[in-house]
Amino acid sequence: MATETHGEGATGLADATGVAGHDAASGAGMPQLDFSHFPNQIFWLIITLVVIYLVLSRVALPRIGAVLAQRAGTITNDIAAAEDLKRKAEEAEAAYDKALADARVEAGRIAAEARAEIQAELDTAIAKADEQIAAKSAESEKAIAEIRAGAVDSVKVVAKETAAEIVAALGFKADQGAIDTAVDGRVKG
Repeated sequence: MATETHGEGATGLADATGVAGHDAASGAGMPQLDFSHFPNQIFWLIITLVVIYLVLSRVALPRIGAVLAQRAGTITNDIAAAEDLKRKAEEAEAAYDKALADARVEAGRIAAEARAEIQAELDTAIAKADEQIAAKSAESEKAIAEIRAGAVDSVKVVAKETAAEIVAALGFKADQGAIDTAVDGRVKG
């Protein structure tokens, strides 16, 4: 009985859809590949594509575009900031180099001034020492001249006394004027 009910229901279903018998239902295959369903499928395909297009163009793509624009703006701002910082770093380096060069020039100037000042002090000290040496030399020469003069006079006195003693030792009486004249003649040369 179950077989009969099943058989009658299948026949009744086949009659209602317009497909006759069991062979016609099994011969059609998948409904997506049935050419009689293509216009309906194409209609729903077009509707689906239009809805997807509208959703993408009105909602998803503007959000993606906004994110991309924001990222591009951030990247552009970061690049501009990096270039600005690079320019500032180059300016700071140039200022540092200028300050360093100025400091070297100033150090050279200070060293030259110190050398000149030291040289001036040295020249003054040398001049003062030369004056002291010249004064001492003049004093020494004066003392030497006095000693020479005194020595010549002492030699004359000693020579006159010695000559008088020698003449007396020889047993003669010496004339003091003659001894003085003889010694003075010998001393002069």
